[in-house]
Amino acid sequence: MRILMVGAGALGGYFGGRLLAAGRDLTFLVRAGRAAQLARDGLVVRSPKGDLQIDAPPHVLAEHIDGPYDLVVVSCKAFDLDPTMDAIAPAVGPDTAVLPVLNGMAHFGRLAQRFGDDKVLGGLCMISASLDAQGHVVHHNDLDGLTFGERSGGRSARVEAIAAQFQGAGFTDRLSDDILQDLWEKWLFIASAAALTTLMRASVGAVHAAGGSDVALALVDECAAIAAHNGFAPRPATLERARASVTQAGSPLTASMYKDMARGARVEADQILGDLLARAPAGFASPSMLRAAYVNLKTYEVQRAAAAA
Repeated sequence: MRILMVGAGALGGYFGGRLLAAGRDLTFLVRAGRAAQLARDGLVVRSPKGDLQIDAPPHVLAEHIDGPYDLVVVSCKAFDLDPTMDAIAPAVGPDTAVLPVLNGMAHFGRLAQRFGDDKVLGGLCMISASLDAQGHVVHHNDLDGLTFGERSGGRSARVEAIAAQFQGAGFTDRLSDDILQDLWEKWLFIASAAALTTLMRASVGAVHAAGGSDVALALVDECAAIAAHNGFAPRPATLERARASVTQAGSPLTASMYKDMARGARVEADQILGDLLARAPAGFASPSMLRAAYVNLKTYEVQRAAAAA
């Protein structure tokens, strides 16, 4: 199977590196700067699950894509989807499967409109990783899950074939029979964690120490109510894990959106919180804590834009 991994950053670099190390036919789609870095230094992954050093990993610029791939894994930020779709268009042929692992849900409609609904799978990642100053992928803990499946549910020959490629590649892969439920449950977790830690500008443990766990639980409950309204009520075990995660004493957990905000970067406010609020039932509490968190992020975006002007 010929696989194109969009990007060789923290997420793409980790999963793509594992697949390459396992002997899979994978190429990174990168920009010129990252291409030069990979050619010079190779792909370096530092991980509790084992380090990798891959010299001269296969990579390509968008203008040099030579034809369709069997699988295109899309791992960009949600706000970069439009230029990413332009970049991968030459790689998407009649039999290509497109596997997005973006946050939120809005990207599915846009990918389906561009490439055809039948080509787009559902996928999600659960990993904490970043790039250091040298461009090395740093994996921060043992969590490295990649879950995927047909959005219509069940199994197919193509997802079974993808599963065969992912198995034994050194990360935690899972072929889901109900990927939409999995996606909504991840959305619940990342939205509540992002809302809490960006609104409070602090870790879960700091919020707990300040007596704010009731706020954290209210955010989880608001997100769960929206998921249930859309037909994807979180399973009890998932709901309990989410509640425990955002109320754990001493936890250093902060959402990736908080990390982006702290370094003055662009954030996925519309894709993670805005779109979730747009799917809330009529009469949903307003202003709610989720709404306050969203306005906080939009205010950050306004100030960031003003500073750059």
